[in-house]
Amino acid sequence: MPDPFETLGVSPSFDLDAASLEARHRELCRALHPDRYVGRPAGERRAALSRAVDVNAAYRVLRDPARRAEALLSLNGHHAEALESARATPALLMEVMERREALSAARKLGDRDKLRALAREVNEKKASAIHGLGAAFSRNPPDLASAERLLGELRYHQRFLDEALAAEDELDGEDS
Repeated sequence: MPDPFETLGVSPSFDLDAASLEARHRELCRALHPDRYVGRPAGERRAALSRAVDVNAAYRVLRDPARRAEALLSLNGHHAEALESARATPALLMEVMERREALSAARKLGDRDKLRALAREVNEKKASAIHGLGAAFSRNPPDLASAERLLGELRYHQRFLDEALAAEDELDGEDS
């Protein structure tokens, strides 16, 4: 995939303004809309469509903090395969294991309050990891080792939140 920052014409930074990013995406989508290319040669229409696909893919990457961090690490020579295998600290792994056990118990008991409390706790951890990523990337030079570690943490937190949401949906389905 092409560089998402270049595709959207924004500077490669972790701390992107969400509203500005969305406005830039809308601006490019408007400029590349198929209606603007009616009556143009087929090659030009195909090129605009291809560019629109790239713009949408870049926007999906940059609006997601984990994928944005991956893109920045990639721009700094860290490849996706290495990022996927980044090792978590033993403390984080123990914390994740304990939270998953608590989630499993809350799910079995149908304890929505406990599910929500766990999700709030992990949302705070996720926000802290995102803040840390911003700090790591804003250093000159960027602290890539910290960014890799924090990206791993962010992924664990997001997976947990996905599981908590699925558990809550499952409980809601049982009530129907």
